[in-house]
This record gives sequence, structure tokens and C-alpha cells, in this order.
Amino acid sequence: MKEFNLNTLVRKNILNLQPYISFRDHNEFNAPVMLDANECPFGEFNRYPDSSQKKLKKKLAELKGVSPSKIALGNGSDELIDLIIKIFCEPKKDAILMMNPSFAMYAFYAAVNENEVLKLDLDENFKIVKDDFLKITAEREIKIFFLCSPNNPTGNSVEDIEFFVQNFDGIVVIDEAYIEFSGNRSAIELLDKYSNLIVLQTFSKAWGTAGARVGSAYASEEIIRFINTVKAPYNVNSLSQELILNLLDDKNRLKENVDKILQERIWLEEQFKTIECIEKVFPTDANFFLIKMKNAEGVYNRMLEEEILTSKRAPAIPDCIRINVGSREENEKLINVLKGIVS
Repeated sequence: MKEFNLNTLVRKNILNLQPYISFRDHNEFNAPVMLDANECPFGEFNRYPDSSQKKLKKKLAELKGVSPSKIALGNGSDELIDLIIKIFCEPKKDAILMMNPSFAMYAFYAAVNENEVLKLDLDENFKIVKDDFLKITAEREIKIFFLCSPNNPTGNSVEDIEFFVQNFDGIVVIDEAYIEFSGNRSAIELLDKYSNLIVLQTFSKAWGTAGARVGSAYASEEIIRFINTVKAPYNVNSLSQELILNLLDDKNRLKENVDKILQERIWLEEQFKTIECIEKVFPTDANFFLIKMKNAEGVYNRMLEEEILTSKRAPAIPDCIRINVGSREENEKLINVLKGIVS
């Protein structure tokens, strides 16, 4: 990796952009009369939320072992992905790189910003071929490399993540949406070593609060400043901030959720061995399975008839369906329906 200079990667208009600053969030008051923001004076949630999410960042900083100044919060990780692309990628000029297959929203937000999407095809075991990575990054100028680990929709973790951070001249975004189910160490530990690294995490999966729409980014103070500059002023609402703060006070919530899901994952894996229409279950470090079916279209439609919603991955991944781990009641219904399908 060449000597890293963040300012050469950031779009010029973003370098000069002045952030929106909420006056009340950047000052301390004892008993203020709030007549500055045209709010209604009545109601439980009548005031705008803390734009800088100070309390939530402070708690997350304690939990993750990083400074609050190295944390940005978003309306789900999706918003953070969108902002990262907007900060670094000049429309109609710059390109991003992503694994193929991987999370579709990287390509979606790049397309919205009119950026080229380059795809790094994974091998038959859904692993990155390092020589292919080195070849494409040598041939093309790429601003951002999105690494989803564990990867969605394949379920496996990226091996030797540090290799890709070391050998990429742009920004590496490691999306750890499913990290809690994997037993892997978070790449947050690498932040002090690599200034081109951004790590994304979410409360939507293991924490069980997808409806709250809260995601987090961990990076250098310089990168976080740019994210805070371009984000909407009140992007994380008061209800969601309060909910997540309360969750973080519950020391057992995360462990209980993960333990239950991992137990069900083991149970499902055993049950899948008895299903005739299943050809292969790919190894997973996440809360879902990628499964190759003997008749994927027919199996998918049969489950849909029983109102079992799954994710059809064909034709991008031939004959495959992604099925996430549910409750025991949901999992039993799934297995009973699959057992009734004769391939």
C-alpha cells in the first residue's frame, strides 16, 4: 500500500463542505427555553433528537474500546454505505469494487451515485482469489472495496482480511453485519493500524432491532468527520436512540439472542441432512444458510404457497435459496414443508 493521504481520495466538493451544526447539541444548558427550532412545545417526543448521538456513541465507545470520535451512527448501515460512496466517489468517474456474489446494496448505492461497479468473482467455495484481487486493483483505479464478512448471501467469512486492507490503495469497508454469529474478532481492532479502514456494524441482526434502523461505522477521526459532515442533521431518531441505549444496558440480551440462534442453526443443519430436495448446504458463519436445491424454483414456490418467505438467489447463484434461522416453531414448519417436497 502506498502512503495513505485521505484528502486525495475525498471528493473536492466534500473537502470544502461545511457541516450542518445543531446549536443546542454543541452547547450545554441547564434549563433552556427552546424556541429556536420551530418545534411543537407539547408531546413526549416533540423535540428533535440529539444530532450527534453523544450518549449512544459514549456507550458504544466503552463497549468497543474506541474513542467516540471514531464512531458515526446511521439510519441503518444502508445510510452509511450511501454516505461513504458519496464522500469518496465522484459521479460518472470513480468505481467501487465488491465481491460477487455479495450484498446488493453496495452496487445499488453506487448506481444511484452514477459510479461503476466492478465485481470480484468468488471461487466455487465463495472465497476470494487473491491473485484476481491483485490483478483487478493493479489494472483499475478503484476508490472503495466493500468486504462483507461474514458474506451475504454466502454465509462464509473472508479469510485474511488484513491482506486486502494492506494491498488496497483506496478505502476498505468491512461490513460486519453478521459478526456476532461467527466467533470472529472484529476488524475494529485494526483501526489504529490502517487509516484507510472503515468497519460497519448493525443492530438489525444479533441485537434483534431491525425496525429501529441503527447502524454504526468505526474509522479514523478524519473519516468520521467527513461522514458527520454529509449526513442528515437528525438521521437517527429519538425513539431508536433510546431503544439502543436501553439495549446496551442489558448485558445479557445480545448473548441470549446469539446463543438461541446458534442452537437453532445447529438443529436446522442436522434436519437439512434428512431433506431429499436439498443437494448441498454451504458452511455458514451467519444467521442464515445458502442451500443448493435440486429444483430451486419449485421448492421456493412450494414454500411460498405455505407462506414461508425465503430469498431466491438464482440465477445469480444457480439453484440456490437463502434461508435464515427462525424460532423453533418457524424452523419446524420449514422442515415439515421441505420434507413433503419430492424432487
